[in-house]
Amino acid sequence: MKKFINDPPDVLADALRGIQAAHPEQRVDPASRIIYRAEPTRSGKVAIVSGGGSGHEPLHGGFVGPGMLDAAAAGEVFTSPTPDQVLEATKTVDAGAGVLHIVKNYTGDVLNFEMAAELAAAEGVEVRAVVVNDDVAVQDSTFTAGRRGVGTTVILEKLVGAAAERGDDLEAVHALAERVNAQGRSMGVALTSCTVPAAGKPTFDLPEDEMEVGVGIHGEPGRHRVPLATAREIAPMLVDPIAHDLDVSGPAIVLLNGLGGTPLIELYLLYAEVAPLLEKAGVEVARLLVGNYITSLDMAGASLTVVKADDEMLDLWDAPVSTPGLRWGA
Repeated sequence: MKKFINDPPDVLADALRGIQAAHPEQRVDPASRIIYRAEPTRSGKVAIVSGGGSGHEPLHGGFVGPGMLDAAAAGEVFTSPTPDQVLEATKTVDAGAGVLHIVKNYTGDVLNFEMAAELAAAEGVEVRAVVVNDDVAVQDSTFTAGRRGVGTTVILEKLVGAAAERGDDLEAVHALAERVNAQGRSMGVALTSCTVPAAGKPTFDLPEDEMEVGVGIHGEPGRHRVPLATAREIAPMLVDPIAHDLDVSGPAIVLLNGLGGTPLIELYLLYAEVAPLLEKAGVEVARLLVGNYITSLDMAGASLTVVKADDEMLDLWDAPVSTPGLRWGA
């Protein structure tokens, strides 16, 4: 294992120190392992809280800032944050208008966010939650009951963050979050495993001449393994399952995401193969991101996310955002 680390048990703590040094517009609580905006939540604004296991950067901490999240709770690598972390984040950012939790559908995340919401409610904080479950690869996996939450999380955090910023109330923000989740689908492929620092070896064995179709962001198994293929052959493996699961015709926000170990030149090459297939499926790519937004440590692979978008969603997407991971119009 060759990685830029000190001691494996200290990876998260050391990374949080680096985040604080690199981004003074954020405030890192190293004891609780929570990333906040430097400025307190505006009075009367709905606060947006998310979080999850580390190793998926820039998700979630990289999306804390004006126009997106108010706070993100960072668990250990591929491990859910604790209820106490989520509770503290929730109470700290509440500004009297309630808090929306954005939770990826992994069993630990769901249980811990639910417990935190109950504890917050007991202290007078109104909390709503959306559980993102957009992965069409498998119905159940090692980490989940039901579909996994993956790339739609990024788009959802941007859209509801903008809605909260413009002054929407908690009910409206929650309804938008549910609508975005219902209209988003994702599919991924992996060419290699990832290596968790504490384990020191690849999470799973993937022969040089094979790839995993439908892999999860924690290295969970996908639909099947197939012989290594060209980008042109891989593209329909991403597009077709999404198009078969949801009528994706019409305007959409599209994310072609790298899983951490794929160079940007390869992502653009892959998008060149994906784009005509999206057009054939009736997708009008109204907005697009290509790059690393929800990763799996050093995994070589990519995922495709398509979120059907109406005019309101496109306006919210275009609204100013200022975070380490997304920044425009601000």
